Amino acid sequence: MTHADQAPHNGPSRRRVIGGAATLAVAATTLPTGIASAAPDRSTPADLARWKRQAARVTITRDDWGIPHVVGRTDADAVFGMMYTQAEDDFNRIERNYLVSLGRLAESEGESALWQDLRQRLFIDPEALKKEYAKCPSWLRALMRGWADGLNYYLATHPDVHPRVLTHFEPWMPLSFSEGSIGGDIESVALSQLEAFYAGREVPMTDEERGLKFREPSGSNGMSIAPGNTRDGNALLLINPHTSFFFRAEQHVTSEEGLDVYGAATWGQFFIYQGFNEHTGWMHTSSGVDNIDEFAETVDRASDGTYTYRYGKDRRPVTTHDITLTCRTENGGTEHHTFTTYATHHGPIVREADGKWIACALMNKPVEALKQSYLRTTTRDYAEYMKVAELKANSSNNTLFADSKGDIAFLMPQFMPVRDDRFDYMKPVDGSDPATDWHGLHTLDSMPQAVNPKSGWAFNSNNWPWTAAGADSPHKADFPRYFDKAGENPRGPHAIRVLTSRDDFTPQTLIEGAFDPYLTAFARLLPGLTKAWDRLPTGSAQRRKLSSPIDLLRDWDHHWSAKSKATSLAVFWGEALWALVSKAAADAGLSVWDYMADRATDTQRVDALESAVDRLTQDFGSWQVPWSEINRYQRNDGAITQTFDDTRPSYPVPFTSAQWGSLASFGAKRYPGTKRYYGTSGNSFVAVVEFGPKLRAWAITAGGASGHPDSPHFGDQVKRYASGDLRPVYFYPEELKGHVERRYHPGV
Repeated sequence: MTHADQAPHNGPSRRRVIGGAATLAVAATTLPTGIASAAPDRSTPADLARWKRQAARVTITRDDWGIPHVVGRTDADAVFGMMYTQAEDDFNRIERNYLVSLGRLAESEGESALWQDLRQRLFIDPEALKKEYAKCPSWLRALMRGWADGLNYYLATHPDVHPRVLTHFEPWMPLSFSEGSIGGDIESVALSQLEAFYAGREVPMTDEERGLKFREPSGSNGMSIAPGNTRDGNALLLINPHTSFFFRAEQHVTSEEGLDVYGAATWGQFFIYQGFNEHTGWMHTSSGVDNIDEFAETVDRASDGTYTYRYGKDRRPVTTHDITLTCRTENGGTEHHTFTTYATHHGPIVREADGKWIACALMNKPVEALKQSYLRTTTRDYAEYMKVAELKANSSNNTLFADSKGDIAFLMPQFMPVRDDRFDYMKPVDGSDPATDWHGLHTLDSMPQAVNPKSGWAFNSNNWPWTAAGADSPHKADFPRYFDKAGENPRGPHAIRVLTSRDDFTPQTLIEGAFDPYLTAFARLLPGLTKAWDRLPTGSAQRRKLSSPIDLLRDWDHHWSAKSKATSLAVFWGEALWALVSKAAADAGLSVWDYMADRATDTQRVDALESAVDRLTQDFGSWQVPWSEINRYQRNDGAITQTFDDTRPSYPVPFTSAQWGSLASFGAKRYPGTKRYYGTSGNSFVAVVEFGPKLRAWAITAGGASGHPDSPHFGDQVKRYASGDLRPVYFYPEELKGHVERRYHPGV
């Protein structure tokens, strides 16, 4: 089996490179049927004895919701127990996350994952990470050894667990996955165009890559409320990530060395990504900053087959690097694919456009990122948090912060390259012009932020930073344009509506605000629809057909609820209108939300309503269907990619997609063979924290704490999840008393 064996770009008289460049050699090696390239477990009797000694220094207490409270003698012991409990609850997701981060997913899933692996390996080199690990400070290496030992001890004590590929974990591996976002910066690289370049063939971009496919917004909500805006004079923090369900584990991790942190850890990571300790809390929201840039390189090929690129008045050699990937075959064997890849000083080449090779520049600071991700969990106030932030290795997250001293803040990602604002970095810039280069990183105080704003609150909903604290927000005119590419979204005005509604917040009223049912998008969009219907000719068939649906929407208060028929009709209408205008919105450079509100035609608005009425009638027998009959939570097994079935049990969820301004997000849609909508993302881990003289917190995890269908904690939080009824967090030992389900040491 061979792909693209021919030498690329070797036309007889062509000097300027027109297309992509690649050499791909494949050697097929058949292994016995089983797990593709899964190496045998390399643990020794000495390893097992060492792990047992460490396990004896760790105590795990499962509370009555199955949440693990891990106590270790040292921080490394706590990490050992933390990873052991994660593996107990969902080893499958840990392994998959590392297959992705290491660029080894094709070893499990075959050729369909090959280009994803190549994309990862353009930026992640395992051999380089091993060298970085050897240079790490001793405290960090100890944590990384605890990470590997906890996972390896789990596998050694659970012979019934059969990894797909990774039968042994090594301490350097966390450097490949050092930041907890659901999608790393690297996912901005379009796989279709990467394949086109390195396979030397035409590959069309997908509708999703072009932004034309209706997609649940990824991201989160975060709110910080200062003591002056609360009833009891204590700072409050809302933690509300909108991620894929079951993507993070809720854990409480402490040690005798002082570690004491609670929250959500992404499967396979040894730090709490979104959470709190007794003194500080942090909520990360996906940012709209532009700190991933593309550089259009002018490349020439010499007679000896080497490449150079233009930089100022000089020419520089293009760096080449061979990457070999292993791919599982249909018969259980493996194939080895070797790619010759290319890079300039801007970054690896990821595609070709208009005769130029496109290099991608993004943050690649694995050691600093891992340090920052862990150390922030140990901070005791805002000053300490910002000292850790000086590592400048957070590239994708805004932060909402609160602490027990009453400080609150909205912060932007600390990895922000300084650039010449004359250039539009939303598009590939001319890599041959040195003026387009990055010129170091911004200082933290030179970036948009809101620290202890006079408004008494700060928030982010993946929208622009210019409304983060009301009148005390940073001003757009004071900053380069690359500090925002997201603009506003429907959740932004909704969050402001909630935060300005009172100045006496309590934990309970903040929870109520997080589940406020108002849908700002429809409040903005529906007047255009009703006016369009009003302008239809009297007596027209369409006017008669849609008269009752229009009356329902005209009289609606724009609030979601389980019983609401207007919610069902509005959502189906919004999705139909989205499909009609998304391409035009992309062509106009506008958000679909803005285009639907301001530029959709009367015909498009009315036709979309007719389509919604027809679809509801076709699928449910009537266009008047309560939202609870459509919008459902269902989890039939522990698989990462779920299969849904209208004939199997499910639970109604009243809130909607964040696309429509719902702060409580439930990203749901139809699946093959279903008429109902089933959610797979949105509200996942939700918490509200009060930083008083004694911390208090409430939380919920979608479904439950366990990924095993036979566990009582596989689905025991669904009812609370759907109703926004957060359960108390047992943060202190005295709170845990009376709520203990099991206490044990790892391996026992």
